[in-house]
Amino acid sequence: QVQVVDSGGGWVQAGGSLRLSCAVSGTTLSRIVINYYRQAPGQQREMVATIGSGAGTDYVDSVRGRFTISKDNAKNTAYLQMNSLKPEDTAVYYCNAHLTPPSGWGDYWGQGTQVTVSS
Repeated sequence: QVQVVDSGGGWVQAGGSLRLSCAVSGTTLSRIVINYYRQAPGQQREMVATIGSGAGTDYVDSVRGRFTISKDNAKNTAYLQMNSLKPEDTAVYYCNAHLTPPSGWGDYWGQGTQVTVSS
């Protein structure tokens, strides 16, 4: 059974940094896609960063150049390094493990971690 655990959120002043962690069990990061989503109050959940099985990455324009997604296959953990944080980055951040055949099937979510950026 695939499990995803989010950690690393917190409170930071604008311009500061945080690193989120996404620990995955029940599958292997080298075979799946990891996405980070966020959801601010009253807004739809949006995908902010993705890293593929081959470690290719992509970002939503609003975080490109400030956020970096990475993974450590040996630890089966992905990370989202967030620098130059802005108040508009305030949201609950969710890690998503996306499985496709032959590695499995379905989407598995972490419990989310709150990021609050004060001005």
